[in-house]
Amino acid sequence: MKILLSVILLCAFCIASSAQKSRFFSTSGKNILDPNGQPFLIKGTNLGNWLVPEGYMFGFTNTNSPRLISEAFNELIGPGATADFWKRYLNVYVTKEDIHYLRSLGMNSLRVPFNYRLFTNENYMGAMNENHGFQLLDSLVEWCRAENIYLILDMHAAPGGQTGDNIDDSYGYPFLFDDTASQNQAISIWQRIAAHYSNEPIIIGYDLLNEPIATYFDSAHFNPLLEPLYKRIANAIRQVDKNHILFLGGAQWDSNFNPFNQPFDDKAVYTFHKYWTAPTKAIIQQYLDFRDTYNVPIYIGETGENTDGWIDSFRVVLEKENIGWHFWPYKKLDNTRCIVTFEEPAMYDSVIAYTKKDRSSFEKIRQAQPKDRAAIQQALNDFLINCQFKNCKPNEGYIKALGFKVE
Repeated sequence: MKILLSVILLCAFCIASSAQKSRFFSTSGKNILDPNGQPFLIKGTNLGNWLVPEGYMFGFTNTNSPRLISEAFNELIGPGATADFWKRYLNVYVTKEDIHYLRSLGMNSLRVPFNYRLFTNENYMGAMNENHGFQLLDSLVEWCRAENIYLILDMHAAPGGQTGDNIDDSYGYPFLFDDTASQNQAISIWQRIAAHYSNEPIIIGYDLLNEPIATYFDSAHFNPLLEPLYKRIANAIRQVDKNHILFLGGAQWDSNFNPFNQPFDDKAVYTFHKYWTAPTKAIIQQYLDFRDTYNVPIYIGETGENTDGWIDSFRVVLEKENIGWHFWPYKKLDNTRCIVTFEEPAMYDSVIAYTKKDRSSFEKIRQAQPKDRAAIQQALNDFLINCQFKNCKPNEGYIKALGFKVE
């Protein structure tokens, strides 16, 4: 009886362990597997411009990072009103209605760019709260769980800057790779995130660093530093979370896999980005070769920003080669190269015009500032109204090009 009881308990433990594992995504050879162990082809979009605002999606040119956008708004309406704008913006730009709509189109997943500052006490988007990121992402996780749409969390802006351009909200140089304190902070934040979501099955995994090392910088110096940093981040994550996939992006805007050696994690997916190239298999052949060499999955975390015809052609190529995708982005101001768009508010052209002016000194700022600040405030208030899902318009041609249904 004791032996029989032991066998029963052992079987129960094995079944429980198997059930626990099956709650999460995994990898097998060249495939990403869903929680049921079946091959899963990622199809969705990026929630760009929400947690990491980008100037071009506000209609700006040189004012193109979260920091620079906030500086312009501070000069136009003051720091208090700017903080209030960001608080409201975070609550309306992406909502459960947006998530429901994206699922209704047929998407199975979303990539979520975030700024590390959301997990610090730095002043960012109207708050100084190290748990602000969790508050925002927890709501998103709840909405996605209700819709059965999965998430990849993407550190789009890392401490010190991993890219050295506006997209990482940095100071124009990839200081992350030469600064131990910034690396330790990035590692600590990822470990906190992984510990918080370690048992959350709606999350596919973590995209550790978006588009590291822009092409403007010395690749001979920076590229050898990329994989060692990934290994340090991965080690910290695996101390608290062995359930989720790690997405590893290549150097030079996620385009160069040469810095990678033998895969070091058994749940790793290698991710690349492609913009403004020919929509052909030849363009992605180097990534297919990498996949064949190491028998690992690959996935494209960003592509798009092109015509509907290009979108359709490239999507077909990707799917034929069993490459999952997240096209960029979901929503933009007055633009057809996205899932939905919204109208430019009245008087918003004055906001755009201000960002183009010379503001290199306080004298220049005073000269550039508008006479009617109330009109500027109204334009920004209207931006917050227009960007709400109920006021957005679907780009049907773009949606069809992605292979989704238009209701």
